[in-house]
Amino acid sequence: MSKKTALVTGANGGIGIAIAEALLADPEIVVYLGIRSGRDRAEKLVAEQGEDRCRLIDLDVCSAENWTSVIESITEATGRIDVLVNCAGFHKDGLLANMSDDDWTSVMQANLDGVFFGCRAVIRPMMSQRFGRIINIASLSALLAPMGQTNYAAAKAGVVAMSQSLAKEVARAGITVNTICPGYIDTDALSDQTPEHRKQLKRSIPMRRFGKAEEVASAVQYFASDQAGYTTSSVLKIDGAIF
Repeated sequence: MSKKTALVTGANGGIGIAIAEALLADPEIVVYLGIRSGRDRAEKLVAEQGEDRCRLIDLDVCSAENWTSVIESITEATGRIDVLVNCAGFHKDGLLANMSDDDWTSVMQANLDGVFFGCRAVIRPMMSQRFGRIINIASLSALLAPMGQTNYAAAKAGVVAMSQSLAKEVARAGITVNTICPGYIDTDALSDQTPEHRKQLKRSIPMRRFGKAEEVASAVQYFASDQAGYTTSSVLKIDGAIF
């Protein structure tokens, strides 16, 4: 069998790039970094690994047509698509009473519609090869919805439910679908917080520390492996025991 092929969306963020690096620990995998903007980290990883192992590909996760063309390009180049990690997303927090239509719609599109388009795009080629690993990055907000995140929490809860339903639909085809719900992970989003706010957040975590992007990536690495063939429809929280 040829080398496996993986696609990681949101691959210029802290968690996304850590996931790509973890997958590249397997010398028998080629990793595509799906990005829309902000290419510095992704370009650095490609330069370090070489294009025979790691490649950039432009991807607007909110576009069904773009998803179709991207998966076609990958399968034409490599002959297969084995692993999809849906990591792209963002949030626009605010109270529902003051939330604009755009704040609702844009968050739902990026965090839920994008995952739907991605899953749909890879299902047929994965079914044809009788193998696939889909790992969707949701959020602890999907399980423990905070005030001020009605849009984001709803989108991520939708990802969890969609993943579990899809897992049942494709189980007999050798495809697994699992979800990871990270809590507070020490990435750029947290580094923008004031020192006092960071202290407050840490006090809310029983472990009294933030998670590391590498700790999320190691879970993805397992779900993407051959050894995880009987693990599907799982929801794994990585949160230091907040919930």
